[in-house]
Amino acid sequence: MRSYAIGDIHGHLGLLTQAHTWIEADRARTGDAEAPVIHLGDLADRGPDVRGVIDRLLTGQMTGKPWVVLRGNHDNMLAIFPEGGRDPGLREGLDYLHPKIGGVTSLESYGVDCSTKRNVTDIQADARRKIPAAHLEFLRDAPLYHLRGAVLFVHAGIRPGVPLEEQSDTDLMWIRQPFHDFHAPHPWLVVHGHTPVDTPMHYGNRVDIDTGAAFGGPLTAVVIEGRDVFVLGPEGRSPLRPRTD
Repeated sequence: MRSYAIGDIHGHLGLLTQAHTWIEADRARTGDAEAPVIHLGDLADRGPDVRGVIDRLLTGQMTGKPWVVLRGNHDNMLAIFPEGGRDPGLREGLDYLHPKIGGVTSLESYGVDCSTKRNVTDIQADARRKIPAAHLEFLRDAPLYHLRGAVLFVHAGIRPGVPLEEQSDTDLMWIRQPFHDFHAPHPWLVVHGHTPVDTPMHYGNRVDIDTGAAFGGPLTAVVIEGRDVFVLGPEGRSPLRPRTD
């Protein structure tokens, strides 16, 4: 069973287009036109063309491409911001407009004026007018995980020992240390993003493919066959083997 996955995009349309090109080249080599491409979430925030990224993925799904788009924490924050919502996973003292979050870049990609002279309620009202309802619905309705054979795709991770159907939305979109510090096998190989790493990392029970596109790093695309993982690039596949340290 073959699946493709792409890490956290954060508004980088050019990198997303490049990743899709690598996947299409791998499809041509394998003759597989049906394997899904699972985008691990965080389409939004920090990067320059959030609107373009969301439009590409939404349009692709509508035209029948086998694309799965998961909801990341940044996607959820953007989806609920226009109506005044606050994600419960957001750390105390931060809000969606805080520079550390990068929400302003998402809003500005839709033409929303986020200048400091404006109050939050005015910015939210502007967002309601300017962000297409279809884009907000796309983010709100995006699934939180995708299970395919022996592989679980999720934005942030899972809480170890909790059945999949009982995992909280907050953990699936935000979890870090309880998931990272667990080294025993999960019921599946968990492929995730959310926590930037310099290069894709295979930890045996999980694979992290967020390589920091939000901060100037590359966008990683992988292909998974069974439990074997390969990183895609301009030269084709490179095996990603579990760490031995």
